[in-house]
Amino acid sequence: MDKVRVIEIKKSIYADNNARAELLRGELKEKGVFLLNLMSSPGSGKTTLLRSVIPMLQKNKLRVGVMEADIDSDVDARAVAETGAKSIQLHTGGMCHLDAEMTRQGLDALRTDDIDLAVLENVGNLVCPAEFDTGASVSAMILSVPEGDDKPLKYPLMFTVCDVFLINKIDVMPYFDFDMEKCRRNILMRNPNAVIIPICARTGEGVDVFAKWLQDRVAAWKKA
Repeated sequence: MDKVRVIEIKKSIYADNNARAELLRGELKEKGVFLLNLMSSPGSGKTTLLRSVIPMLQKNKLRVGVMEADIDSDVDARAVAETGAKSIQLHTGGMCHLDAEMTRQGLDALRTDDIDLAVLENVGNLVCPAEFDTGASVSAMILSVPEGDDKPLKYPLMFTVCDVFLINKIDVMPYFDFDMEKCRRNILMRNPNAVIIPICARTGEGVDVFAKWLQDRVAAWKKA
């Protein structure tokens, strides 16, 4: 009986995407365009947050462009466009995430010549988007109170790859079994360097803190 050959494949299946993401990051740096990858579950408040934070950023002279990624519809792109920011809709053809090449196509369509900050509102999903480097400068994630304080335990990768976490819908905390301190501990267990900001995107509470954090990150990135 012939021996079975065992071949070890050690190259990551994400290696090609990671290389494309690094290339895109370098190109955006040369153009002076800061890219924010915004992720969350469906309905956690990504679009509502953008509608709240964009006017604050515009007051500080940041030119903002937004790519709204969804399987279908242009509802979110229309909602963001009402802020005066440049906004386009990306349809993923049924895919539950964006990768570096898809992000590049979106940026080409957005046209970044007159943009300081490009925002990719990723597809609502806590699994797939976390697996793909989009070429973003930083990644943010929204966790809404109704989702529960145990999500960092259930979706470890998402809570590892992001830089800042926005705990949204804090106005309804009295009606849900949500422990903010437990949530903080769960996030920091996954990501000790995480920035955690409680907000209510609907009322604007805490959104100015996120706006300041983002402005500071953009400014530091431009100086680097």
